[in-house]
Amino acid sequence: MAQVVLVHGFWADGSSWSDVAVELDRAGHRVVAVQLPLSSFADDVACVRRALDRAGGPVVLVGHSYGGVVISEAASGRSDVSALVYVSAYGPDKGEDVTALNDTYPPAGAGRAIRPTQDGHLWLDDDLFAPDFAADVEPARARAMALTQGPASVACLTGLTVDPAWKTIPSWFVISTQDRTIAPDAQRFMAQRMGATTVEVEGSHAALVSRPHEIASVIISAAAR
Repeated sequence: MAQVVLVHGFWADGSSWSDVAVELDRAGHRVVAVQLPLSSFADDVACVRRALDRAGGPVVLVGHSYGGVVISEAASGRSDVSALVYVSAYGPDKGEDVTALNDTYPPAGAGRAIRPTQDGHLWLDDDLFAPDFAADVEPARARAMALTQGPASVACLTGLTVDPAWKTIPSWFVISTQDRTIAPDAQRFMAQRMGATTVEVEGSHAALVSRPHEIASVIISAAAR
């Protein structure tokens, strides 16, 4: 059985993977869900590389949302990563940033919910979190996610992928067709560009919470290759 390292994105933490992690554990995989500092891109990449060192390999490395940017860089040049899985995620090419992708494929919702702070951090408005980030999550849980979200530093968005690992490592991509944070067409573009094995789910940006069985199934398939 494979080792699986799960990487969350903005406005979330490792607990967003809870239900997926339980399914993977039941299937016999060893699972680590990292807790990104979300202080800078370099810090987040270093955090994931520490988790890879701990896991020992072979590893299926999974990223949600901004976590896709992080895994693309963290896995670069590593022989211990056997597969990459992108879940409602960004998969940038060399030198490409999230802003450029969003400008090309504007998301339907979450941009309106972002609330910047004077010290360079980003939050999502509590009342817009559910409709724009987690529309298909059970309402009480979506509200809890909104109220417990952590801030993300804008410094995370200034780091550019130097050597995207998806160019050399087999990749899978779960596209959320009801995503209002990353446009589904942007996800399709990135998945096609990387030649990923692609699965579409009828889910929000938080499909890892609302559709854990489908997400876990894709990860298990990647681990079995």
